Amino acid sequence: MPELLSRGFAVWTQNTRSASNDLTLLHEQALLDMAAGHAFVRDRGFEAVVSVGHSGGAALAAYYIEQASLPASQRESATPGGKPVPLAEAAMPVPDGLLLMAPHPGQGRLLMRVIDPSVVDENDPMSIDPTLDPYDSRNGFVAPPASSPYAADFIKAYRHAQHSRVERIDQVARERVADSAKARRRHATNKDPRDRRQALASGVIVVHRTDADLRGVDLSLDPNDRPYGSLFGRRPDLTNYGIVGFGRLTTPEAWLSTWSGISSRAGLVRCAAGVNVPVLLVELTGDQACFPADARETAKAFASDDVTHVRVAGRHFGAPIVDGATSGATLAGEAMAHWLGKRFPTAAFVST
Repeated sequence: MPELLSRGFAVWTQNTRSASNDLTLLHEQALLDMAAGHAFVRDRGFEAVVSVGHSGGAALAAYYIEQASLPASQRESATPGGKPVPLAEAAMPVPDGLLLMAPHPGQGRLLMRVIDPSVVDENDPMSIDPTLDPYDSRNGFVAPPASSPYAADFIKAYRHAQHSRVERIDQVARERVADSAKARRRHATNKDPRDRRQALASGVIVVHRTDADLRGVDLSLDPNDRPYGSLFGRRPDLTNYGIVGFGRLTTPEAWLSTWSGISSRAGLVRCAAGVNVPVLLVELTGDQACFPADARETAKAFASDDVTHVRVAGRHFGAPIVDGATSGATLAGEAMAHWLGKRFPTAAFVST
């Protein structure tokens, strides 16, 4: 944001009702929050409004544009878990363009690549299938910081097992959502307070070990300028067992809407097919969440015939590749300002 402000562009930033708390994040509700921001800047007379998405905000911004571009009657009416969301009744101004910086594929698709499939008991953070353990030397792992050479057969089995684990968590989430819905319907009829309590007691899903992307320790997979490790640290073989990580705590509804790579609708590539406005995608060459293949796939997925894909040196959050170099944020700001200057002499931004 400072890079854009310093170049003379007005910037509007906001957060969703789930600020700093993905525990309850429902993407469909977040679209309503984005709509409020877009309406706010439009009502103040800006001639052009360009939406900005960084990291996971990229998928949210694309999802917003997809839904805002549809006739109201065709917008989503509920979350994947069934919670009603009144998008059809909302004013959803379509922005004039979309800027993306380090856009990962969306929370669900990202988690699908970082979740540890060797977990065999969701209630036991130490449970393990050794044949799928990414940090076992028998599967190709070597002591850091040396890059681990995983075999193609192991990678294929690993990706399949990741999908299977997400499927199992999806099943649990859907069962809990269904039980809550049944209790709500009973309460509507009999007004029994026990049913009301059960409707609210869907619980929290705990997902152990979500720092296990093979690309974090095998730098030959989809190579770029990234350092060894993950967004969470230089030793994913250790942080994988800690308390940090994507999607570690989530309600069943939020799991299905946000963190499930199977059930969530907020995948960047899926949503890009509904984006017809001009797009600039800024890929950072040392990114550990948006890899080169992700960036290429995303750029090709947009429906717009005006898509620009540039690469600048930097890391996911805008740090420089090496100490003393120009920051990725500054280089991204330069690319954004150049693109904006050619298309939108004056613009406001809705930051996600």
